[in-house]
Amino acid sequence: MSAEERRESVIRAAMSEFARGGYHGTSTEAIAKRVGVSQPYLFRLFPGKKAIFLAAATRCVEDTRKVFEAASEGLRGEEALHAMAQAYQDLITKDPDKLRMQLQMYVAVAAAEAAGDHEFGEMVRAGWMGLWDAVHQPLGADVNETTTFLAYGMLVNVLMAMGFPPEHRVWEGFYLSAQPPGGMPRTAGGGDADGGPGARGDGSGGAVVSEDGPDGKGRRSGVSGDDGAGADPAASRRPEEAE
Repeated sequence: MSAEERRESVIRAAMSEFARGGYHGTSTEAIAKRVGVSQPYLFRLFPGKKAIFLAAATRCVEDTRKVFEAASEGLRGEEALHAMAQAYQDLITKDPDKLRMQLQMYVAVAAAEAAGDHEFGEMVRAGWMGLWDAVHQPLGADVNETTTFLAYGMLVNVLMAMGFPPEHRVWEGFYLSAQPPGGMPRTAGGGDADGGPGARGDGSGGAVVSEDGPDGKGRRSGVSGDDGAGADPAASRRPEEAE
């Protein structure tokens, strides 16, 4: 195995270890053991633990960005939104370490910033802006749409990390494409078996339209529902709850 291949192995192993133990709770010894190398060899590849963490954090964000880019290729607007939402949900469901590593990154940045160390924050913020750019164009270069998509993505992170099961009512306000597998049936386009992308059978297309858009025409919020006018409460619930 070449040094570059070994370095890649270290980054992947570090992501798993840091995802579970955080920056301060993870030892370089544990990382070296997972890879199957000695600590001295580990430090031939990286100058120290901080460099290993930053490499793992950067890779985590890059992997997420690539998922968004692949999912939205050739798509725009609502089709891109559903494709990216479902691809991200699939990513963190199949590889929970990606989710855990993100959360550990934010904790590490907050602690480092409080201690006056801005290197963590600068690198993580730069990577996060890469995520912003990756979803911005597919969503029509609309700042409101991009902000809303990423904001609900962060909420997905929190709810998944807290262990809310797929069938829990906390997911009812999300597009079906953004819900964890095991809830309502999803199609390849992110909708349910009877509706279009993100649809819940109420004709809303799975989007809330608010009245606070900059053009006065309202904008989609990225969650399911209706326009609030004469709404039937049963329409926004799962079929079994509406009966």
